[in-house]
Amino acid sequence: MDNNKIETLSTIRIQYSQDLYKIVDLLNRTLKEDDLMFGLALDDENEEEAIFTIYRT
Repeated sequence: MDNNKIETLSTIRIQYSQDLYKIVDLLNRTLKEDDLMFGLALDDENEEEAIFTIYRT
């Protein structure tokens, strides 16, 4: 596998909450040495939903 490639492992839509970024930040800081990265984005069509994604780096 190319060392510069990021692989999407899983994506889910969830109800947005202001504190979700705290969980994503904690996961990123805790699991970065395991080559995992987590992302959170607001849904473009529905601001009450967020898209949570897990990546392998």
